[in-house]
Amino acid sequence: MDFALNDEQRMLVATIRSFIEKELAPLEDDIEATGVLKPEIARAVHAKAKALGLYAMNIPVEFGGGGLSAVDHMLAEEQFGRTTDILIRRAFGNVYEMLLECRGAQVERWLKPTVTGERVCSIAITEPGAGSDAAGIKTRAVRDGAGWRITGNKHFISDGAVSDFFLVTAVTDQKAGARGISMFLVDKGLAGFSIGRDQPMMGVRGTSHVELFFDETPVEEIALLGREGEGLKLALSTLGRVRLAQVGARAVGKATMVLDKTIAHARERKQFGQALGDFQMVQQMIADSVMEVNCARLLLLKAAFELDRGNDARDLIAMVKVNASETLGRVVDRAVQIFGGMGYCKDLAIERYYRDARIYRIFDGASEVHRMNIARAALKRGSSMFDIGA
Repeated sequence: MDFALNDEQRMLVATIRSFIEKELAPLEDDIEATGVLKPEIARAVHAKAKALGLYAMNIPVEFGGGGLSAVDHMLAEEQFGRTTDILIRRAFGNVYEMLLECRGAQVERWLKPTVTGERVCSIAITEPGAGSDAAGIKTRAVRDGAGWRITGNKHFISDGAVSDFFLVTAVTDQKAGARGISMFLVDKGLAGFSIGRDQPMMGVRGTSHVELFFDETPVEEIALLGREGEGLKLALSTLGRVRLAQVGARAVGKATMVLDKTIAHARERKQFGQALGDFQMVQQMIADSVMEVNCARLLLLKAAFELDRGNDARDLIAMVKVNASETLGRVVDRAVQIFGGMGYCKDLAIERYYRDARIYRIFDGASEVHRMNIARAALKRGSSMFDIGA
Protein backbone atom coordinates (compact mmCIF):
# COMPACT_ATOMS: atom_id res chain seq x y z
CA MET A 1 0.00 0.00 0.00
CA ASP A 2 1.72 3.17 -1.25
CA PHE A 3 0.32 6.55 -0.20
CA ALA A 4 2.98 8.60 -2.02
CA LEU A 5 2.02 10.66 -5.06
CA ASN A 6 4.03 9.99 -8.21
CA ASP A 7 5.73 12.75 -10.19
CA GLU A 8 2.79 13.19 -12.56
CA GLN A 9 0.33 13.51 -9.69
CA ARG A 10 2.49 16.04 -7.87
CA MET A 11 2.75 18.07 -11.07
CA LEU A 12 -1.02 17.91 -11.57
CA VAL A 13 -1.67 19.18 -8.04
CA ALA A 14 0.98 21.92 -8.28
CA THR A 15 -0.26 23.12 -11.69
CA ILE A 16 -3.88 23.41 -10.56
CA ARG A 17 -2.94 25.04 -7.24
CA SER A 18 -0.79 27.62 -9.03
CA PHE A 19 -3.50 28.33 -11.61
CA ILE A 20 -6.10 28.90 -8.91
CA GLU A 21 -3.83 31.19 -6.89
CA LYS A 22 -2.74 33.28 -9.87
CA GLU A 23 -5.76 33.32 -12.16
CA LEU A 24 -8.89 32.57 -10.11
CA ALA A 25 -8.42 33.72 -6.52
CA PRO A 26 -8.05 37.40 -7.55
CA LEU A 27 -11.52 37.23 -9.14
CA GLU A 28 -13.38 35.93 -6.11
CA ASP A 29 -14.03 39.20 -4.26
CA ASP A 30 -15.66 40.85 -7.28
CA ILE A 31 -17.92 37.82 -7.83
CA GLU A 32 -18.90 37.86 -4.17
CA ALA A 33 -19.70 41.58 -4.34
CA THR A 34 -21.62 41.55 -7.63
CA GLY A 35 -22.93 37.99 -7.79
CA VAL A 36 -21.74 37.81 -11.40
CA LEU A 37 -18.78 36.42 -13.33
CA LYS A 38 -18.48 38.67 -16.37
CA PRO A 39 -18.75 36.70 -19.64
CA GLU A 40 -15.48 38.05 -21.03
CA ILE A 41 -13.63 36.99 -17.87
CA ALA A 42 -15.29 33.57 -17.99
CA ARG A 43 -14.07 33.11 -21.57
CA ALA A 44 -10.56 34.20 -20.61
CA VAL A 45 -10.17 31.78 -17.70
CA HIS A 46 -11.62 28.98 -19.82
CA ALA A 47 -9.06 29.62 -22.55
CA LYS A 48 -6.16 29.70 -20.09
CA ALA A 49 -7.23 26.52 -18.32
CA LYS A 50 -7.84 24.71 -21.59
CA ALA A 51 -4.39 25.70 -22.88
CA LEU A 52 -2.90 23.97 -19.83
CA GLY A 53 -4.98 20.83 -20.41
CA LEU A 54 -7.07 21.46 -17.30
CA TYR A 55 -10.53 21.36 -18.91
CA ALA A 56 -12.76 18.25 -18.78
CA MET A 57 -10.01 16.18 -17.18
CA ASN A 58 -12.49 13.51 -16.05
CA ILE A 59 -13.50 12.57 -19.61
CA PRO A 60 -11.62 9.87 -21.59
CA VAL A 61 -8.98 11.01 -24.05
CA GLU A 62 -10.87 9.48 -26.98
CA PHE A 63 -13.52 12.18 -26.57
CA GLY A 64 -11.04 15.00 -26.07
CA GLY A 65 -10.83 14.93 -22.27
CA GLY A 66 -7.91 14.52 -19.89
CA GLY A 67 -8.51 10.84 -19.21
CA LEU A 68 -7.70 11.02 -15.50
CA SER A 69 -8.19 7.98 -13.28
CA ALA A 70 -10.62 8.33 -10.40
CA VAL A 71 -7.78 8.88 -7.92
CA ASP A 72 -6.13 11.53 -10.10
CA HIS A 73 -9.49 13.18 -10.72
CA MET A 74 -10.08 13.45 -6.96
CA LEU A 75 -6.62 14.96 -6.47
CA ALA A 76 -7.58 17.60 -9.05
CA GLU A 77 -11.04 18.17 -7.56
CA GLU A 78 -9.55 18.63 -4.10
CA GLN A 79 -7.59 21.55 -5.49
CA PHE A 80 -10.73 22.90 -7.17
CA GLY A 81 -12.22 23.22 -3.70
CA ARG A 82 -9.79 26.07 -3.04
CA THR A 83 -11.80 28.45 -5.22
CA THR A 84 -15.44 29.34 -5.74
CA ASP A 85 -18.00 27.22 -7.59
CA ILE A 86 -18.61 29.41 -10.63
CA LEU A 87 -14.88 29.72 -11.35
CA ILE A 88 -14.50 25.93 -11.16
CA ARG A 89 -17.28 25.54 -13.71
CA ARG A 90 -15.90 28.05 -16.20
CA ALA A 91 -12.19 27.22 -15.83
CA PHE A 92 -12.22 23.44 -15.44
CA GLY A 93 -15.59 22.47 -16.87
CA ASN A 94 -18.61 20.62 -15.53
CA VAL A 95 -18.71 17.72 -17.97
CA TYR A 96 -20.83 14.97 -16.48
CA GLU A 97 -19.80 11.34 -17.08
CA MET A 98 -23.46 10.68 -17.83
CA LEU A 99 -22.80 12.14 -21.27
CA LEU A 100 -20.55 9.17 -22.01
CA GLU A 101 -23.79 7.29 -22.65
CA CYS A 102 -24.18 9.33 -25.85
CA ARG A 103 -24.30 7.12 -28.94
CA GLY A 104 -24.08 7.78 -32.67
CA ALA A 105 -25.06 11.32 -33.64
CA GLN A 106 -25.45 12.23 -29.96
CA VAL A 107 -21.66 12.18 -29.56
CA GLU A 108 -21.07 14.98 -32.06
CA ARG A 109 -24.12 16.99 -31.07
CA TRP A 110 -23.88 16.91 -27.28
CA LEU A 111 -20.83 15.09 -25.89
CA LYS A 112 -17.85 16.44 -27.82
CA PRO A 113 -18.92 20.11 -27.84
CA THR A 114 -19.31 19.91 -24.05
CA VAL A 115 -15.85 18.43 -23.64
CA THR A 116 -14.33 21.28 -25.67
CA GLY A 117 -16.32 23.89 -23.76
CA GLU A 118 -18.34 25.00 -26.79
CA ARG A 119 -21.53 23.93 -25.02
CA VAL A 120 -22.46 23.99 -21.32
CA CYS A 121 -24.66 21.34 -19.75
CA SER A 122 -26.66 21.15 -16.52
CA ILE A 123 -28.41 18.25 -14.81
CA ALA A 124 -32.13 18.80 -14.26
CA ILE A 125 -33.45 16.18 -11.86
CA THR A 126 -34.60 18.08 -8.76
CA GLU A 127 -38.22 19.19 -8.53
CA PRO A 128 -40.12 21.22 -5.91
CA GLY A 129 -41.81 18.05 -4.66
CA ALA A 130 -38.87 15.69 -5.11
CA GLY A 131 -35.54 16.78 -3.67
CA SER A 132 -33.47 13.83 -2.43
CA ASP A 133 -36.27 11.53 -3.65
CA ALA A 134 -35.15 11.40 -7.29
CA ALA A 135 -37.70 8.67 -8.01
CA GLY A 136 -40.54 10.95 -6.95
CA ILE A 137 -40.38 13.30 -9.93
CA LYS A 138 -43.58 14.38 -11.68
CA THR A 139 -42.22 15.73 -14.98
CA ARG A 140 -43.48 13.45 -17.73
CA ALA A 141 -42.55 12.67 -21.32
CA VAL A 142 -45.16 11.33 -23.72
CA ARG A 143 -44.41 9.86 -27.14
CA ASP A 144 -45.72 11.58 -30.24
CA GLY A 145 -45.07 10.93 -33.91
CA ALA A 146 -41.70 12.70 -34.05
CA GLY A 147 -40.31 11.88 -30.62
CA TRP A 148 -41.51 13.05 -27.22
CA ARG A 149 -43.29 15.92 -25.51
CA ILE A 150 -42.12 16.90 -22.03
CA THR A 151 -44.31 18.61 -19.44
CA GLY A 152 -43.32 19.59 -15.89
CA ASN A 153 -40.88 21.75 -13.98
CA LYS A 154 -37.51 21.55 -12.25
CA HIS A 155 -35.76 23.83 -9.77
CA PHE A 156 -32.38 24.47 -8.14
CA ILE A 157 -30.74 23.79 -11.52
CA SER A 158 -27.14 24.87 -11.00
CA ASP A 159 -25.55 26.81 -13.88
CA GLY A 160 -28.88 26.76 -15.67
CA ALA A 161 -28.73 30.40 -16.76
CA VAL A 162 -25.72 29.80 -19.00
CA SER A 163 -26.35 26.20 -20.04
CA ASP A 164 -26.99 25.31 -23.66
CA PHE A 165 -28.75 22.02 -22.91
CA PHE A 166 -29.98 19.98 -19.96
CA LEU A 167 -30.00 16.36 -18.84
CA VAL A 168 -33.67 16.08 -17.88
CA THR A 169 -35.36 13.18 -16.10
CA ALA A 170 -38.99 12.55 -16.96
CA VAL A 171 -41.53 9.81 -16.33
CA THR A 172 -42.21 7.83 -19.50
CA ASP A 173 -44.19 5.00 -17.88
CA GLN A 174 -46.26 6.08 -14.88
CA LYS A 175 -47.03 2.47 -13.89
CA ALA A 176 -43.41 1.34 -13.68
CA GLY A 177 -42.26 3.47 -10.75
CA ALA A 178 -38.50 4.11 -10.75
CA ARG A 179 -38.18 1.90 -13.84
CA GLY A 180 -40.46 4.26 -15.73
CA ILE A 181 -38.09 7.24 -15.64
CA SER A 182 -36.04 8.17 -18.70
CA MET A 183 -33.28 10.70 -19.38
CA PHE A 184 -33.43 13.30 -22.17
CA LEU A 185 -30.98 15.74 -23.74
CA VAL A 186 -33.02 18.92 -24.00
CA ASP A 187 -31.67 21.96 -25.84
CA LYS A 188 -32.40 25.46 -24.65
CA GLY A 189 -34.73 27.38 -26.95
CA LEU A 190 -37.19 24.61 -27.76
CA ALA A 191 -40.87 25.50 -27.97
CA GLY A 192 -42.58 25.40 -24.60
CA PHE A 193 -39.26 25.38 -22.71
CA SER A 194 -38.70 28.41 -20.50
CA ILE A 195 -36.20 29.33 -17.81
CA GLY A 196 -37.62 30.88 -14.67
CA ARG A 197 -36.07 32.97 -11.97
CA ASP A 198 -32.57 32.59 -10.63
CA GLN A 199 -33.37 31.45 -7.09
CA PRO A 200 -31.37 33.46 -4.50
CA MET A 201 -29.05 31.41 -2.31
CA MET A 202 -27.24 31.88 1.00
CA GLY A 203 -23.87 31.22 -0.62
CA VAL A 204 -22.12 30.05 -3.82
CA ARG A 205 -22.47 33.54 -5.30
CA GLY A 206 -22.11 33.76 -9.07
CA THR A 207 -23.59 30.33 -9.82
CA SER A 208 -27.15 30.51 -11.08
CA HIS A 209 -29.80 28.17 -9.65
CA VAL A 210 -32.80 28.46 -11.91
CA GLU A 211 -36.25 27.05 -12.39
CA LEU A 212 -37.12 25.23 -15.63
CA PHE A 213 -40.60 24.90 -17.12
CA PHE A 214 -41.68 22.49 -19.86
CA ASP A 215 -45.07 22.87 -21.52
CA GLU A 216 -45.52 20.12 -24.10
CA THR A 217 -41.91 20.74 -25.14
CA PRO A 218 -41.13 18.68 -28.26
CA VAL A 219 -37.86 16.72 -28.28
CA GLU A 220 -36.56 14.48 -31.02
CA GLU A 221 -36.23 10.72 -30.70
CA ILE A 222 -32.44 11.16 -30.68
CA ALA A 223 -32.76 13.16 -27.47
CA LEU A 224 -33.41 10.02 -25.41
CA LEU A 225 -30.16 9.25 -23.56
CA GLY A 226 -29.71 5.55 -22.93
CA ARG A 227 -32.67 3.23 -22.93
CA GLU A 228 -36.23 4.16 -22.15
CA GLY A 229 -37.02 3.55 -18.49
CA GLU A 230 -33.36 3.50 -17.41
CA GLY A 231 -32.93 7.22 -16.73
CA LEU A 232 -32.85 6.94 -12.96
CA LYS A 233 -30.52 3.94 -13.12
CA LEU A 234 -28.24 5.92 -15.43
CA ALA A 235 -28.28 8.91 -13.10
CA LEU A 236 -27.54 6.88 -9.98
CA SER A 237 -24.76 4.89 -11.65
CA THR A 238 -22.90 7.94 -12.94
CA LEU A 239 -23.67 10.61 -10.36
CA GLY A 240 -21.72 8.73 -7.70
CA ARG A 241 -18.42 9.92 -9.14
CA VAL A 242 -19.87 13.42 -9.50
CA ARG A 243 -20.88 13.33 -5.82
CA LEU A 244 -17.43 12.07 -4.84
CA ALA A 245 -15.74 14.86 -6.79
CA GLN A 246 -17.98 17.89 -6.40
CA VAL A 247 -18.90 17.28 -2.77
CA GLY A 248 -16.31 14.96 -1.25
CA ALA A 249 -13.10 16.14 -2.88
CA ARG A 250 -14.02 19.82 -3.02
CA ALA A 251 -15.12 19.77 0.62
CA VAL A 252 -11.75 18.30 1.60
CA GLY A 253 -9.94 20.92 -0.49
CA LYS A 254 -11.93 23.82 0.91
CA ALA A 255 -11.52 22.53 4.47
CA THR A 256 -7.76 22.23 3.95
CA MET A 257 -7.53 25.79 2.63
CA VAL A 258 -9.58 27.17 5.53
CA LEU A 259 -7.48 25.21 8.00
CA ASP A 260 -4.28 26.61 6.49
CA LYS A 261 -5.61 30.15 6.93
CA THR A 262 -6.70 29.37 10.48
CA ILE A 263 -3.30 28.00 11.46
CA ALA A 264 -1.57 31.05 9.97
CA HIS A 265 -3.89 33.34 11.92
CA ALA A 266 -3.32 31.43 15.17
CA ARG A 267 0.43 31.88 14.71
CA GLU A 268 0.28 35.59 13.98
CA ARG A 269 -2.61 36.91 16.10
CA LYS A 270 -1.60 38.02 19.58
CA GLN A 271 -3.94 38.09 22.59
CA PHE A 272 -2.94 38.75 26.20
CA GLY A 273 0.69 38.96 25.16
CA GLN A 274 0.90 35.61 23.36
CA ALA A 275 -0.04 33.98 20.08
CA LEU A 276 -3.55 32.56 19.80
CA GLY A 277 -1.99 29.22 18.98
CA ASP A 278 -0.44 29.05 22.43
CA PHE A 279 -3.85 28.72 24.09
CA GLN A 280 -4.86 25.12 24.72
CA MET A 281 -8.48 25.56 23.65
CA VAL A 282 -7.35 26.97 20.31
CA GLN A 283 -4.87 24.10 19.97
CA GLN A 284 -7.69 21.62 20.58
CA MET A 285 -9.80 23.16 17.79
CA ILE A 286 -6.85 23.08 15.40
CA ALA A 287 -5.97 19.50 16.33
CA ASP A 288 -9.56 18.34 15.78
CA SER A 289 -9.65 20.01 12.36
CA VAL A 290 -6.31 18.51 11.32
CA MET A 291 -7.42 15.00 12.28
CA GLU A 292 -10.80 15.29 10.63
CA VAL A 293 -9.49 16.71 7.34
CA ASN A 294 -6.88 13.99 7.01
CA CYS A 295 -9.39 11.24 7.82
CA ALA A 296 -11.78 12.66 5.21
CA ARG A 297 -9.03 12.72 2.60
CA LEU A 298 -8.07 9.09 3.22
CA LEU A 299 -11.70 7.98 2.92
CA LEU A 300 -12.02 9.99 -0.30
CA LEU A 301 -8.95 8.35 -1.84
CA LYS A 302 -10.11 4.90 -0.71
CA ALA A 303 -13.39 5.39 -2.57
CA ALA A 304 -11.57 6.62 -5.68
CA PHE A 305 -9.19 3.67 -5.51
CA GLU A 306 -12.13 1.27 -5.48
CA LEU A 307 -13.63 2.99 -8.52
CA ASP A 308 -10.33 2.53 -10.37
CA ARG A 309 -10.42 -1.17 -9.45
CA GLY A 310 -13.83 -1.42 -11.08
CA ASN A 311 -15.61 -2.07 -7.79
CA ASP A 312 -18.98 -0.83 -6.62
CA ALA A 313 -18.10 2.13 -4.38
CA ARG A 314 -21.59 3.47 -3.71
CA ASP A 315 -21.47 2.89 0.03
CA LEU A 316 -18.00 4.40 0.33
CA ILE A 317 -19.11 7.40 -1.72
CA ALA A 318 -22.07 7.88 0.63
CA MET A 319 -19.69 7.80 3.59
CA VAL A 320 -17.38 10.32 1.91
CA LYS A 321 -20.31 12.60 1.12
CA VAL A 322 -21.44 12.73 4.74
CA ASN A 323 -18.00 12.76 6.32
CA ALA A 324 -16.36 15.36 4.06
CA SER A 325 -19.32 17.75 4.01
CA GLU A 326 -19.72 17.69 7.77
CA THR A 327 -15.96 17.93 8.30
CA LEU A 328 -15.96 21.08 6.18
CA GLY A 329 -18.78 22.53 8.27
CA ARG A 330 -16.93 21.91 11.53
CA VAL A 331 -13.60 23.18 10.22
CA VAL A 332 -15.12 26.44 8.97
CA ASP A 333 -17.13 26.88 12.16
CA ARG A 334 -13.93 26.56 14.21
CA ALA A 335 -12.24 29.02 11.87
CA VAL A 336 -14.92 31.62 12.55
CA GLN A 337 -14.44 31.06 16.27
CA ILE A 338 -10.65 31.40 16.11
CA PHE A 339 -10.79 34.48 13.87
CA GLY A 340 -13.35 35.96 16.26
CA GLY A 341 -15.24 39.06 15.16
CA MET A 342 -13.24 39.30 11.93
CA GLY A 343 -14.31 35.79 11.06
CA TYR A 344 -17.92 36.96 11.12
CA CYS A 345 -17.11 40.12 9.15
CA LYS A 346 -17.41 40.32 5.37
CA ASP A 347 -13.99 41.99 5.23
CA LEU A 348 -12.49 38.50 5.38
CA ALA A 349 -13.33 35.50 3.19
CA ILE A 350 -13.90 33.29 6.26
CA GLU A 351 -17.48 34.58 6.44
CA ARG A 352 -18.03 33.54 2.81
CA TYR A 353 -16.52 30.11 3.36
CA TYR A 354 -18.89 29.63 6.29
CA ARG A 355 -21.96 30.37 4.12
CA ASP A 356 -20.70 28.36 1.17
CA ALA A 357 -19.97 25.31 3.33
CA ARG A 358 -23.57 24.89 4.46
CA ILE A 359 -24.89 23.59 1.13
CA TYR A 360 -22.47 20.63 1.08
CA ARG A 361 -24.62 18.80 3.64
CA ILE A 362 -27.70 19.20 1.43
CA PHE A 363 -26.99 18.95 -2.29
CA ASP A 364 -26.39 15.61 -4.01
CA GLY A 365 -28.42 13.99 -1.26
CA ALA A 366 -28.83 15.24 2.29
CA SER A 367 -26.62 13.72 4.99
CA GLU A 368 -29.67 12.05 6.53
CA VAL A 369 -30.47 10.18 3.31
CA HIS A 370 -26.90 8.94 2.93
CA ARG A 371 -26.75 7.87 6.58
CA MET A 372 -29.87 5.80 5.99
CA ASN A 373 -28.29 4.12 2.96
CA ILE A 374 -25.04 3.45 4.83
CA ALA A 375 -26.92 1.88 7.74
CA ARG A 376 -29.00 -0.31 5.43
CA ALA A 377 -25.84 -1.55 3.71
CA ALA A 378 -24.22 -2.33 7.05
CA LEU A 379 -27.31 -4.17 8.30
CA LYS A 380 -27.37 -6.21 5.10
CA ARG A 381 -23.67 -7.06 4.76
CA GLY A 382 -22.22 -6.52 8.21
CA SER A 383 -18.96 -4.86 9.14
CA SER A 384 -17.08 -6.54 6.26
CA MET A 385 -18.21 -3.67 4.00
CA PHE A 386 -15.66 -1.51 5.82
CA ASP A 387 -12.70 -3.92 5.53
CA ILE A 388 -9.56 -2.56 3.83
CA GLY A 389 -9.35 -5.57 1.54
CA ALA A 390 -13.06 -5.85 0.85
